[in-house]
Amino acid sequence: MMSTLRIIHIKVVFTVLVFILTSLFLGGCEDSPMNETNSNQGTVDPTIIASPPDEQWAVDEQPGTVYYEIFVRAFADSNGDGIGDFNGVTAKLDYLQELGIGGIWLMPINASPSYHGYDVTDYYAVNPEYGTMDDLEHLLAEAHKREIEVIMDLVVNHTSNKHPWFKASSEEKDGPYRNWYTWVESDTSKPSDGATGSNPWHRLNGEHYLGIFWGGMPDLNFDHPAVREEMLKIGQFWLELGMDGFRLDAAKHIYGDFKSSESKPETVEKNLEWWQAFREDMNKVKDDAYIIGEVWDSPVVVAPYLDKFDSAFNFELAGKLIGAAQSESAAEFAFSLNRIFGLFEKTSSGSFIDAPFLANHDQNRVMSVLKDNTDHAKMAASLLLTMPGNPFIYYGEEIGMKGMKPDEYIREPMVWGEEDSASVKASTWIVTKHNEDTVDVESQMKDPNSLYQHYRQLIAWRNQIPALSNGGIAEFISYNKDDGKIAIANKAIAAFERVAEQEKVLVVHNLSGEEQQLALTGPEGSQRYTKILQASKGTARVDGDLVHLPPYSTAILQ
Repeated sequence: MMSTLRIIHIKVVFTVLVFILTSLFLGGCEDSPMNETNSNQGTVDPTIIASPPDEQWAVDEQPGTVYYEIFVRAFADSNGDGIGDFNGVTAKLDYLQELGIGGIWLMPINASPSYHGYDVTDYYAVNPEYGTMDDLEHLLAEAHKREIEVIMDLVVNHTSNKHPWFKASSEEKDGPYRNWYTWVESDTSKPSDGATGSNPWHRLNGEHYLGIFWGGMPDLNFDHPAVREEMLKIGQFWLELGMDGFRLDAAKHIYGDFKSSESKPETVEKNLEWWQAFREDMNKVKDDAYIIGEVWDSPVVVAPYLDKFDSAFNFELAGKLIGAAQSESAAEFAFSLNRIFGLFEKTSSGSFIDAPFLANHDQNRVMSVLKDNTDHAKMAASLLLTMPGNPFIYYGEEIGMKGMKPDEYIREPMVWGEEDSASVKASTWIVTKHNEDTVDVESQMKDPNSLYQHYRQLIAWRNQIPALSNGGIAEFISYNKDDGKIAIANKAIAAFERVAEQEKVLVVHNLSGEEQQLALTGPEGSQRYTKILQASKGTARVDGDLVHLPPYSTAILQ
């Protein structure tokens, strides 16, 4: 994907490839920047990578769409019981369609004793608080009518400790479910360095069972053939029902239980072998099922999984996007992404689709991280929605919902408006600590300058411009017109090219509160881009060989 997505100047092809390969193998990939607030590393040597001529480029199109993550319990309530449900989501499909969404990810919908659902008690049933199976099938049918795909969270690493399988395993040592989980007589006989930082062994009936996340979530034993067979049947069941794919929870932990072994080659190989079997069996039912994995780690750890999955969430990029918006200082996104994409292309045979995002249900909400700064939130959205791949939006992100951990505070009810009967208004699990003053959907839809309208505008651009929705990303280097030398980089501006089969465009973001300019001249003094195709603020303009950008704005040029 790297060699086809990057526009390459013919005279420097060999040098570019040498440079990138050297970066990959000598520089390595950065650690996952979970707490990163700013990244301006990876400065390009302009003598090595030059901007390409207009007349020639090569690109491997990767059609993408915008996905929207939904916590059903918190999204929309159709019957007034204080709990969001399937019919509530169905009622809001027109809202999602108008926003421009092409796919939705439903957080866990299986039967579960918890509010979040990541501890499943029945993989073949839906949570009755969300509705019936008929309600879910109606949701799927209505989404598909609107050309919106639906993927669901599939949690196979562990079950609930209230699952009948686990109850039988704990009570019947000679029973058929005993080996579906891992038991030891003494937790001192096994490693105690749990993959998530705590002791993964939990005492029950005088013995200990393995559960790396929590005692209420015992890990399944994937060395047991019956477990593997059952999980394959479960995946096929949901595809046959009409699901378009899965978000795979804790994908690297199927065999990654301990810090001392989770990164060992044999552990990774066992994980990959399992997901290869899963992929093959899902293809028997739906060969275009979209499978995206949660592999919360550095790109070098993520890369091998992309031979089994279509996508993995780009956690490293999320930190860079928010950091750039917050600091008003641009990272070199094209350089960084192409470096990572080169690694991903090698392991996936060029078939992966990136999955950028800003935050999800496990992370502090974007607006809270950005300290309630709407300008910064708009620029973070602009960056996200001009990246390659399938961008994911966490519900409420488009209206600036707030929330800082613990988890209940980042999963509060969607703020629809006082007059909207779909609002989730009363339930024991609800926390209203963060969003009492969040401007609701109803109000923001009426305000042309709202964060919602900004999201809607950027998604519309993405859906209308093939280079934004389908294309790759390439560096843009600015040259001085008079002497042909490379212009000094302006850290307040993020500029890069997006490239599709039939077109390429220049994306320019002014991350700062002051007007900025960018030279549009190429290496021989030619002006490569002359027309503003779209602009988030009407005062953006091209004047001679310069593009002028108002504060906190984005322009797309051709």
